[in-house]
Amino acid sequence: MLGYLMLVALLYFLQHRLVYIPWSAINATPADVGLQYEDVFLDAADGVKIHGWMVPAADEAAPTVLFFHGNAGNISHRLETLQLIHELGLSVLIIDYRGYGRSEGRPSESGTYRDAQAAWDYLQQQSIPPSSIILWGRSLGGAIAADLATRTSPGALILESTFTSIPDLGATLYPYLPVRLLSRFHYDTKAKIPHISSAVLVIHSPDDEVVPYAHGRKIYDALPADQRAFLEIRGSHNRGFMESQVEYRSGVAQFILQNAKEFRSGDDGN
Repeated sequence: MLGYLMLVALLYFLQHRLVYIPWSAINATPADVGLQYEDVFLDAADGVKIHGWMVPAADEAAPTVLFFHGNAGNISHRLETLQLIHELGLSVLIIDYRGYGRSEGRPSESGTYRDAQAAWDYLQQQSIPPSSIILWGRSLGGAIAADLATRTSPGALILESTFTSIPDLGATLYPYLPVRLLSRFHYDTKAKIPHISSAVLVIHSPDDEVVPYAHGRKIYDALPADQRAFLEIRGSHNRGFMESQVEYRSGVAQFILQNAKEFRSGDDGN
């Protein structure tokens, strides 16, 4: 019993380290994979300075992806994703949450929401129409993207390998612990669904060893039928987008063509 109580206490006090695994060192830049980019520094509402990269598309009228990464590493570990998005003909802004990479501060749930809002505000300042912005989040980033989608009107939302909520995920991973009572984090993606008006693509792999496939299906099932699409891929949590690259690219491209208004209509409004 003592050992169990110690485990419970450990989970409660160290859960911050389970939710956030930031790396400070930037090991590479988009230039290392042949992409032009611009360093972007943003001020979140509470004054924390956030760092990101803007990688422009060849076509200035193309939609812009606002990408939110998972809980480990930093933006320099997402170069393959930036390449893929660029090859889809899209611009992309990717940011590091506070405490990650060159961003200041310490990560927190409310802080990551502020960081996301700062990135959205930056794109608005660049005169990019909301309907031309695609929010795209992977894993933890999906929960952050979903929250931002409740407060904005993006052209589309992509939730990749995303959990229904942190307590739900914790209860799945640690069924022998009272995770729902202990959790100090919410990131309740499913609860945000009724407040999202854009079309949503849910991407998940049955092989996902971190976030069970059932989470993706539950998010999809909670969406209105005329607002949702599902893309089943193959492969692991972190590498599924590369392990099923053909299906992945095709599915994402089809969704964007159908739902990102600016991508469909072009810059002439026709």
